[in-house]
Amino acid sequence: MGKVKMPKGKKIAVNIGVDFDAQSLWLGGFNRPSPSFMSRGEFGATVGTPRLIELFKRHGIVTTFFTPAHTVDTFPDISKKVFEAGHEIGHHGYYHENPTLITRDTERRLLDLAFKTYKNHFGIRPTGYRSPYWDYSDSTLDLVEESGFLYDSSLMARDLVPYRPQRWQVRWEKGNIAGPASKVLEIPVSWYLDDFPALAYTGNQEGMSDTDAVYRRWRDIFDYAYKNQENGVYAMALHPQIIGQAHHMMMLERLVEHIKSHDGVWFATCEEIAKAWEDDDEDRRLMALPDARGVEKMPDDYHWPGK
Repeated sequence: MGKVKMPKGKKIAVNIGVDFDAQSLWLGGFNRPSPSFMSRGEFGATVGTPRLIELFKRHGIVTTFFTPAHTVDTFPDISKKVFEAGHEIGHHGYYHENPTLITRDTERRLLDLAFKTYKNHFGIRPTGYRSPYWDYSDSTLDLVEESGFLYDSSLMARDLVPYRPQRWQVRWEKGNIAGPASKVLEIPVSWYLDDFPALAYTGNQEGMSDTDAVYRRWRDIFDYAYKNQENGVYAMALHPQIIGQAHHMMMLERLVEHIKSHDGVWFATCEEIAKAWEDDDEDRRLMALPDARGVEKMPDDYHWPGK
């Protein structure tokens, strides 16, 4: 497997990434367009994001804001402040749609609709994509490649290093067949480095975990990577409407200070990390594998509910 070629004197890349979902999270993610849930998204835009911008500025951190185009169109002023502060804007769908619930044509249309918004507001075409639902349809990787993205950040086949994501032919009563790896680089995500499961209340589950416990988890993952993973990448996914709460901001600052206390930390955008990637022979071998993809029909005698 290849590696991230670190800048001189650096040993670990840190991306304190932000998923700036605002109100779109409660549309495509949860189908809850009520005033209560819209107000939570509004908090993320009007309170949480300014707090993050200020914290990042104070600590000299430039990072990546994966921002649904719906957020940009709904809250253009604060989105512009994120961009003007030097942060990378990553593609994060239009209204936080779930790719597994839409057709290929709709997925393509929403990708392009978001590109238009990024162009209109910032004059850019994002180089990185993060699936709004951290999941792929059968078409997503093809569309990500066709769109010319340098990297994706949606999958979980590694935890502390990037990799080239593979297609798989999924079979039930035989082993799965590995297809070719993509030329798009994967900067993996992790639910353990996401604030939402541990700290958010959704109505179906009560996150709202003790902040000290969450801090220890995030700190320990960093410490393990720093000590054990050569050329490691520590990539978070924080949501302004969650991490932007007062007590969560105090925890985040503790984490930033802990990370900064270590020599050789490279605070980087996902784009910078992707541009520093170097393939090796194994990557090239995997990219040259014959095509294999799709999911076989479930066996008739396997009575999964609803099938």
